[in-house]
Amino acid sequence: MHNRFTDRDIYTETEIGMLSRCRLCPRECGADRFSGPPGYCGADAGLNIASVCIHRGEEPPISGKEGICNIFFAGCNLRCRFCQNHEISRREAAVNIAPVSINNCLDTVTALLDQGIKAVGFVSPSHVVPQVKAIIRGLREKGYNPVTVYNTNGYDKAETIRSLDGYIDVYLPDYKYVTPELASEWSDAADYPGVVLAALKEMYYQKGSVLHTDQEGNALGGILVRHLVMPGHAEESIKVIKSLAEELSPGISISLMSQYHPTAEVENVPFLNRQIEPDEYNRVVSAAFSAGFRKIWIQDPDSHLNYLPDFSREHPFEG
Repeated sequence: MHNRFTDRDIYTETEIGMLSRCRLCPRECGADRFSGPPGYCGADAGLNIASVCIHRGEEPPISGKEGICNIFFAGCNLRCRFCQNHEISRREAAVNIAPVSINNCLDTVTALLDQGIKAVGFVSPSHVVPQVKAIIRGLREKGYNPVTVYNTNGYDKAETIRSLDGYIDVYLPDYKYVTPELASEWSDAADYPGVVLAALKEMYYQKGSVLHTDQEGNALGGILVRHLVMPGHAEESIKVIKSLAEELSPGISISLMSQYHPTAEVENVPFLNRQIEPDEYNRVVSAAFSAGFRKIWIQDPDSHLNYLPDFSREHPFEG
């Protein structure tokens, strides 16, 4: 049986109920995360932490000058064929992850905060929201109140996002697709477009359009929506931008990423087996300005060379 969990008391009764018959994410697979076989994501009721490290590769208001303490979770509720974090995001990675106690996690995080890091990011957290809450509660009990960043693929239930009000300062969601067929083919989630839009609207309801920052430009609260431009699909990106402008507001902050890099897993998959061309990316950036967006983070065309992690290392994005 998939039963390695001992820190049950870190959760509220409501969270225990949610993990006992899991309906956290849109998959609603009903897995018993405490003692049953793994569900879609592969994660159990433990913390499912793959890595905790200082990361300097996020958008400047997220990373700041010193970097952000990112907690990378194993497993995922999407199966993006092109995932750059495939070493830890695949279902089997979560099934086989070594357990981490809440005390060890908090000790690692607070040691980094004591070095001057101001924010803690939760990366790929859609399937481990009770774990995210437990870590934040643990930090607060120890007297730490860092800026908290929910770094998500966007495949979140709106009600789950609603439950994070009061826990999360900055939402950093992806908005990958508006076309169900593409979402199905590339991420095994035909309902992604509707799900992500509902989640984004809840984030927007909580935070509004302004990304609040301190005097040094570090994000303190708000929402910053990411979109990864995919090779051969500039039109899909333009549709995403139009959707954001119409359904939320062109006043929000967005990040248009050119960092797509084909992994060995997609070397024979049409479109996914090449990098994006500069003109594809520039078309998307121009469309964002034309749609009225002014708070836009853009990347250098060669950025794909800087975002290839190796999770066998202590610092996956360095070296």
